[in-house]
Amino acid sequence: GEAPDRRSKVTAERVALLVLSALLAAALIVIYRLSFENVHTKKSLQTLKDEHEALRKNLTDDTCPKCEEGWELHGGKCYYFSTSKSTWYQSRDYCRCKGGDLVKIDSREEQFFLEVRVRQKMNNDHDVFWIGLTDSKEEGKWLWVDDSPLNTSLAFWGDTPKQPDNWTGNNGENLPEGEDCVVMGKKSGADDLKCWVDVFCKRNYKSICEKSAETGRVTRV
Repeated sequence: GEAPDRRSKVTAERVALLVLSALLAAALIVIYRLSFENVHTKKSLQTLKDEHEALRKNLTDDTCPKCEEGWELHGGKCYYFSTSKSTWYQSRDYCRCKGGDLVKIDSREEQFFLEVRVRQKMNNDHDVFWIGLTDSKEEGKWLWVDDSPLNTSLAFWGDTPKQPDNWTGNNGENLPEGEDCVVMGKKSGADDLKCWVDVFCKRNYKSICEKSAETGRVTRV
């Protein structure tokens, strides 16, 4: 038979081989699990990134109102304050070409915003801005550009002199058509926001365009 030392040596080698095999198997399992967890972690991170990007787009592109370059955002609406001067009718055409219309003022808060912004942009008391109000269809019946009547509780006529006065010039010779369109603005500041004045529609002034703010991506122009 085999010598005892020989058998012991073989047994020890087998044990060592089994231990090494077990360690190798354990190492492979650990490497596999680490690789799996790494892949899973990367997928989780990518999922989080995708969700974050989707949320960001949803917040910035779909729900937050915004305006095109050159327009000012306020109260869900966009306002454009022109720098060039034109008649009331030309100004309205210009606003329409830009996707809006001459401004319609629906609240005291909106009047406050516009009065402040216009005053900041005026060079002097004559540097006023057209708004979308006229009584050209019927004298004394003031209508906004959407044909809705002026709410007298939200009228901000100036009172120095008292407005509207439909001035026709000297004995009606200078302005026989009267003053059928409205401008706003008082560089020195308006008492109680009252800075509307009726003027001759064919005079040249700056203007305020208005349109609803957009959601989603806005093309910069």
